[in-house]
Amino acid sequence: MPFETPPAPLSDDRYRDIERIIEFDFIRATEAAALNVIPWLGRGEKEKADGAASDAIRGMFDLMNICGNVVIGEGIKDKAPGIFKGENLGKWLPGSPRFDIALDPVDGTTNLSKGMAGSLSVIAAASPEEGVSEALLDVPSFYMKKLAYGPRVKRYVERAGIDCLNLNSPVDETLTVVARALGKRLQDVVVCVLDRPRHQALIAEIRSIGCALRMIGDGDIGGAMAPSMPDSAIDLYMGTGGSPEAVLAAAAIKCLGGEIQAQMWPRDEAELKELVDGGAKERLKDIYFSNDLAKGRNIIFCATAISDVPGMKGVRIGGDFAYTHSILMRARSQTVREIHTRHDLRTKTIRLRSSKMEHPL
Repeated sequence: MPFETPPAPLSDDRYRDIERIIEFDFIRATEAAALNVIPWLGRGEKEKADGAASDAIRGMFDLMNICGNVVIGEGIKDKAPGIFKGENLGKWLPGSPRFDIALDPVDGTTNLSKGMAGSLSVIAAASPEEGVSEALLDVPSFYMKKLAYGPRVKRYVERAGIDCLNLNSPVDETLTVVARALGKRLQDVVVCVLDRPRHQALIAEIRSIGCALRMIGDGDIGGAMAPSMPDSAIDLYMGTGGSPEAVLAAAAIKCLGGEIQAQMWPRDEAELKELVDGGAKERLKDIYFSNDLAKGRNIIFCATAISDVPGMKGVRIGGDFAYTHSILMRARSQTVREIHTRHDLRTKTIRLRSSKMEHPL
């Protein structure tokens, strides 16, 4: 039998859909973070929790044949241990596929430290795409003002005209449009808002209108995703939160078919001056949509719930097993995979960057 030349290895040139091959390794990274952080649930030490999640994510990436560059990281804003912008993840072997990565090892660290619902581990990644130079937008402001809604509201707005729902419209007008789009009474519309002093006026207005209110202590990404998540019971997300979280949420919402509107929100005159001096003056008035914050089609989003978030159950421990609930999505196809995983604690290990070894749970 004549010798047959083996096929050439897959490469970016031969396989344009490279994220399909690698996407489950990203889920393994968020699962590892969620499992490694569980011992810190309710312990009141959010920095140590963030450090544990970051260690597990780095450890998983150390096993991955990719060239990953962190374009939106975590840690600097909160002065917490984290994975930072500019950091390289993956083995970086010649010929490995390239990814721009945005991540939050623990979205909702305060909730986690208090043993509350509303924390998850999140990664978004974008592989190179012709005509897209910055798939995951690096927004210079600390905070953004946000309005996030699900697919039904988005379709209604597209039919009625985008001006019918605007980030800066009066709250009563916005809630009326959402109620009409969903076929609900105003008092049945459920609005999610971060429980922050800066939102006192917004919260009071929502209550005066009569809508149902769901306040969350932390977890801006999960809150913004919620209106687009099936069976989340949240219709709208409003308020100001972190800019990196807006980009991560936009990647998820784009995959889910919903929409987010966001605008830079300087905290004070000092930050406003810094943004203007940095060349962002003309961008301050811009309203960004999901396609502006997360550009192109080669985007993966994955998340694993640590504690319960709308539409996702947190880590459960029962006997010899741990159970995780994750979501894996692609912008290209808007495929949404819910992944329920059982981990055998008698054999399960997690690789940590700090020791460069596998550790039992």
